[in-house]
Amino acid sequence: MLSRMHVLFVCTGNICRSATAERLAVAYAEELGIDDLTVESAGTHAVAGQEMEPTAAKVLEGLGGDPDGFTARMLTPEIASAADLVLTMSEQHREAVLSVAPSQFPKTFTLKEAVRLTDAVGATTVAQLAEARRDHRNTGDPEDVSDPIGKDEETYLTIGSEIAELLGTLTRAVRG
Repeated sequence: MLSRMHVLFVCTGNICRSATAERLAVAYAEELGIDDLTVESAGTHAVAGQEMEPTAAKVLEGLGGDPDGFTARMLTPEIASAADLVLTMSEQHREAVLSVAPSQFPKTFTLKEAVRLTDAVGATTVAQLAEARRDHRNTGDPEDVSDPIGKDEETYLTIGSEIAELLGTLTRAVRG
């Protein structure tokens, strides 16, 4: 991703989707030799200190990420405001971020929205993503990554793989 960048991933409980995205982004950064990227995650309804959901952790390991030492934390205005880029797992999470940090609008996207905008205009910066949003509004289904909580392992794998693919697309585009 971009140099000296602080990325925040947000979902509901911060034990499945955003945790997976955080740890995969860390793994991708290490793989690409990027050492000036800070990656964090938080949840809109997190139980602070909770470990990753066990099936999500297993899927994460299979995708090349490391769940060790992860603990959930609650989204706060301070956490949201500190990020250079906020990537949420759903439009509802994006709205939750903007309710606690309205000034983050130009830097806050759903993960799927960021990838769609990157594909549409070849964006390589957060500012270009924000600019693209004006001309390339979503006219289809919500740009959400489904919540696997309470579902079977196959669902976790499908969602983990979707997050990995979206992050890979975004990382390649922004690196390019």
